[in-house]
Amino acid sequence: MSRGFVAPRASTSEDPLLVVVLISGSGSGLAALLEHQQGVGCTHKTVMVISDKPEAGGLAHAKRHGVPNMAIPLSEEVSGLERRMEQESRVLDSIAKSGAELVVLSGYMRILTSDFVSRWKGRLVNIHPSLLPLFPGAHAHRDVLNAEEDISGCTVHLVDEGVDTGPILAQQIVPVHEDDTVDSLSTRIRKAEHALYPSVLDRLCSDPLSFEIGWGVEIG
Repeated sequence: MSRGFVAPRASTSEDPLLVVVLISGSGSGLAALLEHQQGVGCTHKTVMVISDKPEAGGLAHAKRHGVPNMAIPLSEEVSGLERRMEQESRVLDSIAKSGAELVVLSGYMRILTSDFVSRWKGRLVNIHPSLLPLFPGAHAHRDVLNAEEDISGCTVHLVDEGVDTGPILAQQIVPVHEDDTVDSLSTRIRKAEHALYPSVLDRLCSDPLSFEIGWGVEIG
């Protein structure tokens, strides 16, 4: 495989790109995506939802929309890197069985191994609640407020082997208010995420090569 990113195939509403969504929590982003996919002309379709947390509330959104779903938690029988890789192996197997062509991370709170990323590089997308490359990591809202920034926002990006370092596809700016808390800023940015993510996926699925990011020769 090229060191670049393997582009997904260009899809249409008649032949949508098949998507698996990975979640860890309440799944508000998943709910927004599933609602978007009910619209006329959407070029992607969720065929599986996987959570690493059996108690994740987002699984209910999948059930409500009739989307197959499952929890694949970490095993208690192994530890360390072996534990991560064993869980990822089960996730990858389920993705393969679903027939998915694109993996969408939506509040998935696990850092993927380079083995996982290499298999899906270019067809593995994430949304992060800051204006990358600023404030990567798990505490973006806290870090933005501590830095006394005037703006924040969200970023849709392809996933590479780093943490929140992959090529940026799109961003949305959200103002930071003087009286913001982590919760208030998070709520406002989440609304922006729910609009931005589905629209970027529309473009990625229908016209992937419109993003000038150094695609590999292969088309997934």
